[in-house]
Amino acid sequence: MKQIVIIGARGFGRECYELFKNKKGFKWHFKIKGFLDDKADALDGMTGYPPILGPAETYQIQKDDVFFCALGDPLQRKKYIDCILKNGGNFISCISDYALINSTAKIGNGVFIGAYAIISSDVAIGDFTVIHPFCNLGHDAKVGKYGEIEPYTALGGYSEIGEYVTIHPHSTILPKIHVGDYSSIGSGSVVLKDVKERTTVFGVPAKVLDI
Repeated sequence: MKQIVIIGARGFGRECYELFKNKKGFKWHFKIKGFLDDKADALDGMTGYPPILGPAETYQIQKDDVFFCALGDPLQRKKYIDCILKNGGNFISCISDYALINSTAKIGNGVFIGAYAIISSDVAIGDFTVIHPFCNLGHDAKVGKYGEIEPYTALGGYSEIGEYVTIHPHSTILPKIHVGDYSSIGSGSVVLKDVKERTTVFGVPAKVLDI
Protein backbone atom coordinates (compact mmCIF):
# COMPACT_ATOMS: atom_id res chain seq x y z
CA MET A 1 0.00 0.00 0.00
CA LYS A 2 1.34 3.43 -0.97
CA GLN A 3 1.85 6.00 1.79
CA ILE A 4 0.95 9.58 0.80
CA VAL A 5 3.09 12.35 2.26
CA ILE A 6 1.66 15.86 1.79
CA ILE A 7 4.16 18.71 1.61
CA GLY A 8 2.59 21.61 3.54
CA ALA A 9 0.33 21.34 6.59
CA ARG A 10 -1.31 24.76 6.24
CA GLY A 11 -4.75 25.44 4.75
CA PHE A 12 -4.14 24.04 1.28
CA GLY A 13 -2.47 20.94 2.69
CA ARG A 14 -5.43 20.25 4.95
CA GLU A 15 -7.80 20.66 1.99
CA CYS A 16 -5.76 18.14 0.01
CA TYR A 17 -5.82 15.71 2.93
CA GLU A 18 -9.62 15.79 2.94
CA LEU A 19 -9.81 15.38 -0.85
CA PHE A 20 -7.49 12.38 -0.82
CA LYS A 21 -9.29 10.79 2.12
CA ASN A 22 -12.70 10.99 0.43
CA LYS A 23 -11.73 9.75 -3.03
CA LYS A 24 -13.62 6.65 -4.18
CA GLY A 25 -11.61 3.50 -3.63
CA PHE A 26 -8.79 5.45 -2.04
CA LYS A 27 -8.46 3.38 1.11
CA TRP A 28 -7.79 0.20 -0.86
CA HIS A 29 -4.61 1.56 -2.44
CA PHE A 30 -3.34 4.43 -0.28
CA LYS A 31 -2.86 5.59 3.27
CA ILE A 32 -2.09 9.18 4.25
CA LYS A 33 1.10 9.00 6.27
CA GLY A 34 1.37 12.65 7.28
CA PHE A 35 2.61 16.11 6.38
CA LEU A 36 6.02 17.64 5.80
CA ASP A 37 6.30 21.15 7.22
CA ASP A 38 9.08 23.14 8.86
CA LYS A 39 6.53 24.59 11.30
CA ALA A 40 6.22 21.73 13.78
CA ASP A 41 3.19 23.29 15.51
CA ALA A 42 1.20 24.03 12.32
CA LEU A 43 -1.56 21.62 13.39
CA ASP A 44 -1.65 22.53 17.09
CA GLY A 45 -5.23 22.84 18.32
CA MET A 46 -6.60 20.90 15.33
CA THR A 47 -7.93 17.35 15.39
CA GLY A 48 -8.47 14.63 12.82
CA TYR A 49 -5.19 15.05 10.90
CA PRO A 50 -2.15 12.77 10.56
CA PRO A 51 1.12 13.97 12.11
CA ILE A 52 3.72 16.41 10.86
CA LEU A 53 6.72 14.22 9.99
CA GLY A 54 9.26 17.04 9.96
CA PRO A 55 10.73 19.36 7.32
CA ALA A 56 10.93 18.26 3.68
CA GLU A 57 14.67 18.95 3.62
CA THR A 58 15.51 16.30 6.23
CA TYR A 59 12.80 13.71 5.59
CA GLN A 60 14.11 10.20 4.88
CA ILE A 61 12.09 8.80 1.97
CA GLN A 62 10.73 5.29 2.48
CA LYS A 63 10.07 2.66 -0.19
CA ASP A 64 6.26 3.06 -0.29
CA ASP A 65 6.16 6.86 0.00
CA VAL A 66 4.53 9.00 -2.67
CA PHE A 67 4.28 12.77 -2.41
CA PHE A 68 1.92 15.62 -3.18
CA CYS A 69 3.00 19.26 -2.80
CA ALA A 70 0.26 21.45 -1.33
CA LEU A 71 1.92 24.86 -1.58
CA GLY A 72 0.20 27.73 -3.38
CA ASP A 73 3.20 29.82 -4.40
CA PRO A 74 4.66 28.38 -7.64
CA LEU A 75 8.30 29.09 -6.76
CA GLN A 76 7.98 27.64 -3.26
CA ARG A 77 6.23 24.63 -4.78
CA LYS A 78 9.15 24.05 -7.15
CA LYS A 79 11.70 24.46 -4.35
CA TYR A 80 10.21 21.67 -2.25
CA ILE A 81 9.34 19.42 -5.17
CA ASP A 82 12.96 19.65 -6.35
CA CYS A 83 14.10 18.74 -2.85
CA ILE A 84 12.06 15.52 -2.89
CA LEU A 85 12.87 14.65 -6.52
CA LYS A 86 16.59 15.06 -5.83
CA ASN A 87 16.29 12.42 -3.12
CA GLY A 88 14.45 9.97 -5.38
CA GLY A 89 10.84 10.66 -4.36
CA ASN A 90 7.82 10.26 -6.64
CA PHE A 91 4.72 12.44 -6.90
CA ILE A 92 1.05 11.76 -7.58
CA SER A 93 -1.83 14.03 -8.54
CA CYS A 94 -4.70 15.08 -6.30
CA ILE A 95 -7.87 15.28 -8.43
CA SER A 96 -11.39 15.62 -7.08
CA ASP A 97 -13.95 13.01 -8.07
CA TYR A 98 -16.25 15.97 -8.78
CA ALA A 99 -14.04 17.59 -11.42
CA LEU A 100 -15.33 17.22 -14.99
CA ILE A 101 -12.37 16.20 -17.15
CA ASN A 102 -12.69 15.48 -20.86
CA SER A 103 -11.14 12.17 -21.91
CA THR A 104 -8.90 13.96 -24.43
CA ALA A 105 -7.33 16.28 -21.85
CA LYS A 106 -3.65 15.74 -21.03
CA ILE A 107 -2.90 16.07 -17.32
CA GLY A 108 0.68 16.22 -16.03
CA ASN A 109 2.18 14.70 -12.89
CA GLY A 110 1.63 16.09 -9.40
CA VAL A 111 -1.36 18.18 -10.50
CA PHE A 112 -4.21 19.39 -8.28
CA ILE A 113 -7.71 19.74 -9.77
CA GLY A 114 -10.45 20.83 -7.39
CA ALA A 115 -14.15 20.05 -7.25
CA TYR A 116 -16.38 21.29 -10.07
CA ALA A 117 -13.49 22.38 -12.24
CA ILE A 118 -14.27 21.84 -15.92
CA ILE A 119 -11.39 20.67 -18.12
CA SER A 120 -12.58 20.67 -21.72
CA SER A 121 -11.45 18.80 -24.82
CA ASP A 122 -7.74 18.66 -25.65
CA VAL A 123 -6.70 20.86 -22.74
CA ALA A 124 -3.07 20.36 -21.65
CA ILE A 125 -2.04 20.94 -18.01
CA GLY A 126 1.67 20.86 -17.13
CA ASP A 127 3.30 19.08 -14.20
CA PHE A 128 2.73 20.38 -10.66
CA THR A 129 0.05 22.88 -11.63
CA VAL A 130 -2.87 23.73 -9.32
CA ILE A 131 -6.37 24.16 -10.75
CA HIS A 132 -8.68 25.27 -7.94
CA PRO A 133 -12.41 24.50 -7.64
CA PHE A 134 -14.90 25.98 -10.12
CA CYS A 135 -12.31 26.84 -12.78
CA ASN A 136 -13.30 26.41 -16.42
CA LEU A 137 -10.59 25.59 -18.96
CA GLY A 138 -11.92 25.91 -22.51
CA HIS A 139 -11.04 23.55 -25.33
CA ASP A 140 -7.39 23.41 -26.42
CA ALA A 141 -6.24 25.68 -23.59
CA LYS A 142 -2.71 25.07 -22.34
CA VAL A 143 -1.35 25.69 -18.85
CA GLY A 144 2.40 25.36 -18.25
CA LYS A 145 4.20 23.76 -15.33
CA TYR A 146 3.82 25.05 -11.77
CA GLY A 147 0.80 27.21 -12.56
CA GLU A 148 -1.64 28.48 -9.91
CA ILE A 149 -5.16 28.92 -11.34
CA GLU A 150 -7.41 30.11 -8.53
CA PRO A 151 -11.19 29.61 -8.08
CA TYR A 152 -13.76 30.77 -10.65
CA THR A 153 -11.16 31.51 -13.32
CA ALA A 154 -12.15 30.95 -16.96
CA LEU A 155 -9.65 30.27 -19.73
CA GLY A 156 -10.95 30.71 -23.26
CA GLY A 157 -10.34 28.19 -26.01
CA TYR A 158 -6.77 28.04 -27.34
CA SER A 159 -5.48 30.33 -24.59
CA GLU A 160 -1.92 29.62 -23.51
CA ILE A 161 -0.72 30.13 -19.95
CA GLY A 162 3.04 29.95 -19.40
CA GLU A 163 4.99 28.37 -16.57
CA TYR A 164 4.92 29.67 -12.96
CA VAL A 165 1.89 31.87 -13.69
CA THR A 166 -0.59 32.85 -10.96
CA ILE A 167 -4.14 33.76 -11.96
CA HIS A 168 -6.15 35.05 -9.02
CA PRO A 169 -9.88 34.33 -8.47
CA HIS A 170 -12.71 35.37 -10.78
CA SER A 171 -10.43 36.22 -13.68
CA THR A 172 -11.20 35.67 -17.36
CA ILE A 173 -8.61 35.01 -20.05
CA LEU A 174 -10.12 35.47 -23.50
CA PRO A 175 -9.65 32.87 -26.25
CA LYS A 176 -6.23 32.66 -27.93
CA ILE A 177 -4.59 34.97 -25.37
CA HIS A 178 -1.03 34.15 -24.33
CA VAL A 179 0.18 34.83 -20.77
CA GLY A 180 3.96 34.73 -20.38
CA ASP A 181 6.00 32.82 -17.80
CA TYR A 182 6.15 34.11 -14.20
CA SER A 183 3.26 36.53 -14.73
CA SER A 184 0.41 37.35 -12.35
CA ILE A 185 -3.23 38.19 -13.13
CA GLY A 186 -5.07 40.15 -10.43
CA SER A 187 -8.44 39.08 -9.03
CA GLY A 188 -11.45 39.78 -11.21
CA SER A 189 -9.40 40.79 -14.23
CA VAL A 190 -10.48 40.38 -17.84
CA VAL A 191 -7.45 39.81 -20.04
CA LEU A 192 -8.04 41.02 -23.60
CA LYS A 193 -4.41 41.19 -24.79
CA ASP A 194 -1.32 39.00 -24.50
CA VAL A 195 0.63 39.40 -21.26
CA LYS A 196 4.43 39.51 -21.41
CA GLU A 197 6.48 37.32 -19.11
CA ARG A 198 7.19 38.52 -15.55
CA THR A 199 4.32 41.03 -15.76
CA THR A 200 1.47 41.76 -13.34
CA VAL A 201 -1.85 42.90 -14.79
CA PHE A 202 -5.11 43.86 -13.13
CA GLY A 203 -8.49 45.31 -14.01
CA VAL A 204 -11.26 45.32 -16.60
CA PRO A 205 -9.73 45.37 -19.08
CA ALA A 206 -6.48 44.16 -17.50
CA LYS A 207 -3.62 46.65 -17.56
CA VAL A 208 0.01 46.40 -16.49
CA LEU A 209 0.79 47.31 -12.89
CA ASP A 210 4.17 48.75 -11.95
CA ILE A 211 4.99 46.99 -8.71
